[in-house]
Amino acid sequence: MTEKQKPPSRPGRLQVPSEPPATRPEHVRVTPVPPIPQVDQSDADSASVQYSAYRTGLSNHRTGLSEHRTSLSEYRTDLSTHRTGLSEYRTDLSTERTEMSMRRTGMSFQRTRLSAERTLMSVIRTALSLIGFGFTIFQVFTHARESGVLRMSTAAPSNFGMALVALGIALLVVGIGYHLSFMRGLRLERHAMVEEGLIHGQSGYPVSYTLLTAVALLLIGLYAIVSMVFDVAAG
Repeated sequence: MTEKQKPPSRPGRLQVPSEPPATRPEHVRVTPVPPIPQVDQSDADSASVQYSAYRTGLSNHRTGLSEHRTSLSEYRTDLSTHRTGLSEYRTDLSTERTEMSMRRTGMSFQRTRLSAERTLMSVIRTALSLIGFGFTIFQVFTHARESGVLRMSTAAPSNFGMALVALGIALLVVGIGYHLSFMRGLRLERHAMVEEGLIHGQSGYPVSYTLLTAVALLLIGLYAIVSMVFDVAAG
């Protein structure tokens, strides 16, 4: 299974099997076995007729029992059919639960990816604050010195501003490196689970605009600190 395969269709609403249509047969009425007749052994014809009638009674008795056993067998067959329908229904329910579990697991990877994006956004906000404050402090004290407003040495404030900018750049580098490493591991794990058929992986990972923003801010921070260092060297 690959991510470009067509996603399997979700099973429709399952129908619960109806109750078995057959009803349990009534208990057979207990009939006594016909008694053995007492025949006159000296009269063969009469004895033969009596024994024939006795055999006929036994046959009728066995026929009634056989019909009852047949009814019970049909009832058991109907019950077995109903149990088979219930088993198939439970199997369909289990399949649907497995399908939903696979989809939830697949979506959890997307939620984890979005959490990593939010973490990188927090790094960007912190780094932007450090770079902005550091550059502002550096520019304020530099212009104040050049205009003669401040006669004190501005080396310490300028160094503090450059330190803030450098700290923001370092934070960005660490955040981008961690984000790339985490996303690479997440993609490999997701791909392995898709190959094993454990999850659905039809939804891909879009381009991370947060990562692009972090890289752009990193370039701006590098440009800022380079210009600050050259200004300090020139002064």
